[in-house]
Amino acid sequence: MLRSSGVRIPYPPALRNLVYRLYARRVEGRLDHTQVPKHIGVILDGNRRWARADGRTTEQGHQAGALKISELLGWCEETDVEVVTLWLLSTDNLDRPEDELKPLLGIIENTVRDLAADGRWRVHHVGNRDLLPTATQKVLKDSEQATQDNTGVLVNVAIGYGGRQEIADAVRSLLLEHAERGTSFEELAEIVDIDLISEHLYTRGQPDPDLVIRTSGEQRLSGFMLWQSAHSEYYFCEVFWPAFRKVDFLRALRDYAARHRRYGF
Repeated sequence: MLRSSGVRIPYPPALRNLVYRLYARRVEGRLDHTQVPKHIGVILDGNRRWARADGRTTEQGHQAGALKISELLGWCEETDVEVVTLWLLSTDNLDRPEDELKPLLGIIENTVRDLAADGRWRVHHVGNRDLLPTATQKVLKDSEQATQDNTGVLVNVAIGYGGRQEIADAVRSLLLEHAERGTSFEELAEIVDIDLISEHLYTRGQPDPDLVIRTSGEQRLSGFMLWQSAHSEYYFCEVFWPAFRKVDFLRALRDYAARHRRYGF
């Protein structure tokens, strides 16, 4: 922002973009890749508010947010992040009006197809698939199968996801498994521990998220990865998700690297 006689004069777009690129390059140059989180969870929040502020429709806001995802994954690849969990649709979102939910599901389905078609990512669904429409379920299944041999970033797409739902589903899966084995309730009570429950989560076999990023200025988890994020670091960013920039991402990584993780009190 330039000043002339006390009056603020906006930078010309070309100059503003140049300054932004130089600043992002400076932040990236100072980033210690040995301190980069291996698993990042992202709550992609603010699509609708971004749309309202920009005079656009809700659907256009969701579409703009979807287009940002490939950029984020590219940044993750560049900085050696190995796992990314994207919260695209919560169980609560399923209660939205049909005229909003149907286009949103269409955008999500197209996004997952695009991730699979990219050829770089391994796509994995986390969430209760049975809560989703048949067409959405098929897209998720096909995308997982098509990318299972890819060696790039593992992308968890959290769709029809809720943290409490996940824990309930994990306990249900555990009980059903041991019922089939003929394990008695007394025997099961003796062996149930944190590790056994973890084996039945949607993210079983994966590392817990080191860092959880939420955009739009909201400072709460809203049920995101309640079990897995017990020792995660949190970074709350004021910007709405469609306006999230590489420099915002790099700032989150820089902030994470500067923290001393205690894994407890």
